[in-house]
This record gives sequence, structure tokens and C-alpha cells, in this order.
Amino acid sequence: MSKVAWLFPGQGSQAVGMGAALAAAEPAARAVLQDADAALGFPLSRLMAEGPEEALRLTEHTQPAILTHSTMVVRSYAHRLPRPDFVAGHSLGEYSALVASGALGFQDAVRTVRERGRAMQEAVPVGVGAMAALLGMSLADVQASCAEAAAATGRIVVPANFNGPGQIVIAGHAEAVDAALEAARARGGRKAMKLPVSAPFHSPLMEPARARMEPILGALRFKAPMCPLVNNVDAAPVREPEALRDGLVRQIPGAVRWEATLALLLDQGVTSFLELGPGKVLAGLVKRQAKERGLEIAAFSLAAPEDLAQLG
Repeated sequence: MSKVAWLFPGQGSQAVGMGAALAAAEPAARAVLQDADAALGFPLSRLMAEGPEEALRLTEHTQPAILTHSTMVVRSYAHRLPRPDFVAGHSLGEYSALVASGALGFQDAVRTVRERGRAMQEAVPVGVGAMAALLGMSLADVQASCAEAAAATGRIVVPANFNGPGQIVIAGHAEAVDAALEAARARGGRKAMKLPVSAPFHSPLMEPARARMEPILGALRFKAPMCPLVNNVDAAPVREPEALRDGLVRQIPGAVRWEATLALLLDQGVTSFLELGPGKVLAGLVKRQAKERGLEIAAFSLAAPEDLAQLG
């Protein structure tokens, strides 16, 4: 029997106006916005709708905004969607997946991701860290480029996001990331570029953020989700509340194993993927990974009322 996975996007999918059409059309979506504003004590709903963009790009605002938009979609349309056999989210999206699966309350989650954004941003002074995307390179070449750069600079740079075949993001000290880019180009990397982010997420430089978030996550109440969550740090299906919590702690300095997450879902017989929230990146990644394996799947992105037509 065909299986279904709900996927939830992470940082980078935000845009001014996000969720506006959904809020205009669906009372359940407006209720989520009201809950977010009440939980945070400031009008996140206005920032999402009107900007300014530079304020929305601040990590402490971006993370609750994306979680809120994804939850708006779920609360508005879950009754019209096929029930998931698995949920998974890219980095921040893991919180959205936990809320959607009933494992974590929305207001607890939105407050937590705001603190997560602050902790991750403040872990490293602006300009000290960086991230970059390396495309068209093997994992071995990326690892070798990082090792060469770390040795040459005496600084940290590591693979941080394994997004798909030939799509790896590295993170670390800015000078080490620059050196890794040069090493990658020397190895024939066809495209290597710095990313417009303000901190080296999912690298050992995030250890201060992990330490800051551990007691906050320790105080949250988790329940068993309605279906397994495939977590980022292990790319493994998890249902036990303490394991869900532990995964969120370890993912802060740990790499996002998204390629392995999708591989597991495909191996488990998932053929229908629904990306719930802003953007279309995750649907594109799973389509490409399935195509490389010769598998036929359906993958849709659902962010606004007009997207429902894709579902038939």
C-alpha cells in the first residue's frame, strides 16, 4: 500500500506576505496567528504579512514565522489531506513536524523556536561564522576540502546539511569556509557559493546554543506522535517522547541528514510527499532523489488555498 509523508520546511523559505492568503480564507489559520501573537507577546502576524523583510530575516523572527505558517496549513487542511505514515522537517521544520503530529503543543513550540533562533544567532558573533553550498561534489571530496581548509587555517569547517545527491552545505569559521571553497574549486566543484546567513548553523560552533537550549527543551512536555518522526540528526524514525527531545538538542550542532531522511522514507514505501508550509524546496529535493533511483512518486507543496488543486 502507498504510504504518505508530511514534510516541513526550514529557514530560508520565509517571505513577506507568507500565510496572508491562507489567513484571509481560513478561520483556523487566523486562530493560529492569534495563538502565535499571544504566545510571543508581539505581533508576529503583522511581521509575516507586512514585513519589513530585514526584520523577518532575523533568525529569532524567521523561525517562529515558518513554524506558524506550517501550522496554519495543517490546522486548515489536515482534514482534506491523506493521514501521514511519517512526518519529517528540515532543521527548524522538525518542530513543525512535532506540532503537526501532536507531539508538541503549538504555543510551546513557537516560544521555543524563538529562543532557538536567538541562541543560534548569539552563539557566534556576526561575521565570525559562515555557511556555503557545494554543488556537484561527492561527499568524499567535500570532506577532503573541509579537512584541508581546517588544517590550513586552524579553524573549524564541517559538512552541515546533506540536502541531496551533490548538494551539501558546509559551515564553520568564515576563514575556514572560504578556504574550503577554494579547495572545493580546485577539486572540480562546479558550483561553490557562500550563503546569505548570519551564523554557522549545524556546526560545532553551535555548542553554546545547544547548552542554552538543553534546559529549555528539557522543560517541555512531549507526547507520543500519531506517527513516527524521522529526525534530522540520525535520519531515524522516532516515537518515544524522550527520544524526540534528545533529537532536538543534538540537531543544533549536528548535521541535517536530509538526503538520508528521504532515502529512508523512499525505502519505507512512501510514494506521496506533502510539503506543508512556505516554499517548494523540499518537494523538489524528493522529486530529484526519487528520479535518480528510478522511483515514481507524487510530491506537492501546500502553502496557500490555490495549492489545493494539485491534490485533485
